[in-house]
Amino acid sequence: MIETIGLIAGIILPLWNIPLIMRIERRKSSEDISLYWAVGVWACLVFMFPSALFSKDIVYKIYSMINILFFTIVMIQTVRYRKR
Repeated sequence: MIETIGLIAGIILPLWNIPLIMRIERRKSSEDISLYWAVGVWACLVFMFPSALFSKDIVYKIYSMINILFFTIVMIQTVRYRKR
Protein backbone atom coordinates (compact mmCIF):
# COMPACT_ATOMS: atom_id res chain seq x y z
CA MET A 1 0.00 0.00 0.00
CA ILE A 2 2.83 2.43 0.84
CA GLU A 3 4.47 1.71 -2.52
CA THR A 4 1.19 2.33 -4.35
CA ILE A 5 0.70 5.68 -2.61
CA GLY A 6 4.31 6.59 -3.39
CA LEU A 7 3.83 5.59 -7.03
CA ILE A 8 0.70 7.73 -7.36
CA ALA A 9 2.48 10.68 -5.75
CA GLY A 10 5.53 10.08 -7.97
CA ILE A 11 3.31 10.34 -11.04
CA ILE A 12 1.33 13.36 -9.85
CA LEU A 13 4.19 15.49 -8.45
CA PRO A 14 5.94 16.21 -11.78
CA LEU A 15 2.58 17.20 -13.29
CA TRP A 16 2.79 20.40 -11.21
CA ASN A 17 5.28 21.58 -13.83
CA ILE A 18 2.45 21.87 -16.38
CA PRO A 19 1.02 25.14 -14.98
CA LEU A 20 4.52 26.63 -14.99
CA ILE A 21 5.06 25.55 -18.61
CA MET A 22 1.67 26.98 -19.59
CA ARG A 23 2.32 30.27 -17.76
CA ILE A 24 5.64 30.77 -19.53
CA GLU A 25 4.02 29.97 -22.88
CA ARG A 26 1.04 32.26 -22.27
CA ARG A 27 3.18 35.20 -21.14
CA LYS A 28 5.96 34.55 -23.65
CA SER A 29 8.40 35.38 -20.87
CA SER A 30 10.48 33.52 -18.31
CA GLU A 31 12.01 36.59 -16.68
CA ASP A 32 10.63 35.67 -13.24
CA ILE A 33 12.41 32.30 -13.30
CA SER A 34 16.11 32.08 -12.59
CA LEU A 35 17.98 30.64 -15.53
CA TYR A 36 20.64 29.28 -13.16
CA TRP A 37 17.95 27.55 -11.10
CA ALA A 38 16.27 25.95 -14.13
CA VAL A 39 19.51 24.71 -15.69
CA GLY A 40 20.89 23.64 -12.29
CA VAL A 41 17.84 21.59 -11.35
CA TRP A 42 17.72 20.06 -14.83
CA ALA A 43 21.42 19.12 -14.70
CA CYS A 44 20.95 17.43 -11.32
CA LEU A 45 18.00 15.47 -12.68
CA VAL A 46 20.07 14.37 -15.68
CA PHE A 47 22.93 13.23 -13.43
CA MET A 48 20.49 11.31 -11.20
CA PHE A 49 18.67 9.68 -14.13
CA PRO A 50 21.07 6.74 -14.70
CA SER A 51 20.74 5.82 -11.03
CA ALA A 52 16.96 5.82 -11.37
CA LEU A 53 17.05 3.63 -14.46
CA PHE A 54 19.09 0.96 -12.69
CA SER A 55 17.18 1.17 -9.41
CA LYS A 56 14.88 -1.64 -8.36
CA ASP A 57 12.66 0.96 -6.66
CA ILE A 58 9.74 1.45 -9.06
CA VAL A 59 8.60 4.68 -7.37
CA TYR A 60 12.02 6.31 -7.84
CA LYS A 61 12.25 5.02 -11.40
CA ILE A 62 8.80 6.25 -12.52
CA TYR A 63 9.12 9.57 -10.70
CA SER A 64 12.51 10.25 -12.27
CA MET A 65 11.32 9.39 -15.77
CA ILE A 66 8.25 11.64 -15.59
CA ASN A 67 10.06 14.42 -13.75
CA ILE A 68 12.94 14.61 -16.22
CA LEU A 69 10.43 14.77 -19.09
CA PHE A 70 8.41 17.65 -17.65
CA PHE A 71 11.36 19.55 -16.20
CA THR A 72 13.16 19.34 -19.53
CA ILE A 73 10.18 21.19 -21.00
CA VAL A 74 10.37 23.77 -18.17
CA MET A 75 14.08 24.29 -18.84
CA ILE A 76 13.55 24.58 -22.61
CA GLN A 77 10.73 27.11 -22.11
CA THR A 78 12.84 29.10 -19.65
CA VAL A 79 15.75 29.31 -22.08
CA ARG A 80 13.49 29.87 -25.09
CA TYR A 81 11.66 32.85 -23.60
CA ARG A 82 14.66 34.44 -21.92
CA LYS A 83 15.00 37.99 -23.27
CA ARG A 84 18.42 38.58 -24.72
